[in-house]
Amino acid sequence: RALDDAGVGLDAIDAVAATAGPGLVGALLVGVGWARAAARALGVPFVPVHHMEAHLFAPSLESTEAEPPFVALLVSGGHTLLLYVSEWGRYELLGETRDDAAGEAFDKVAKLLGLPYPGGRPLSDLAQSGDPTAFRLPRPMLRRDQRPGTPAWYDMSFSGLKTAVLLALRELEAEGEFEARRADLAASFEAAVVDVLVSKTLRAVEERGCRRVLMGGGVSANRRLRAEMAVRLGDGGRVIVSSPRLAMDNGAMVARAGRFHLDRGSGARAEPHARPDLPFPGLRRAAD
Repeated sequence: RALDDAGVGLDAIDAVAATAGPGLVGALLVGVGWARAAARALGVPFVPVHHMEAHLFAPSLESTEAEPPFVALLVSGGHTLLLYVSEWGRYELLGETRDDAAGEAFDKVAKLLGLPYPGGRPLSDLAQSGDPTAFRLPRPMLRRDQRPGTPAWYDMSFSGLKTAVLLALRELEAEGEFEARRADLAASFEAAVVDVLVSKTLRAVEERGCRRVLMGGGVSANRRLRAEMAVRLGDGGRVIVSSPRLAMDNGAMVARAGRFHLDRGSGARAEPHARPDLPFPGLRRAAD
């Protein structure tokens, strides 16, 4: 169907790309197995792709401004990464979550609030009618005594925030106020997560002297995150983000990352197997 919609035939395929990791091994095996078989049948290369690098490339499908250098915030259900990208294929890891990913926290809190899975969009919708200042929830790892250049300066944590929501929820249930204040709790949680994500990103912006921020991953579709990042980045700054449909998992971003590795010849050298712990290609820690 994709080929029909694009108006091209099988002879137009230069390579077949698929997510090789990280992720659940069963799903990875199905995708990689099919893609390798298709590539073999067509006589073209198979290019394995890292899932989060694909999210990094997603905004470039719609915007010519999605070119390095920029600070990148990648936020999904399984990962929360803060990078400095000097050029495609060279990524500096500044910080990451030490426990739950931001998207995972959204899903878990949504479940506590009785919302469906995946919970990011339903929670955000509920938060629209709530007061984000109603509950004083913690902003993990935003202490003023943190020093620039240390891992804690950029790293994040969301498990404690989830616990704080659970405790607040139990108090509401004990008081018979859960339904009346559920939207307030959702809004307060969303505001806390967004505050942490934006604050950590702006630390990187200031330290690197780069006022261009690219956001990718499912959580980058969050309306409050997009709006607050733009406001706090201020005049002279630029937020680069894809449309919500391309912020979610999709094949187009995998194809875009695959095209990059095919063109530079790195795809042929990559391990052509599914790996739940696949390393992020070209990534090094800031202290390395």
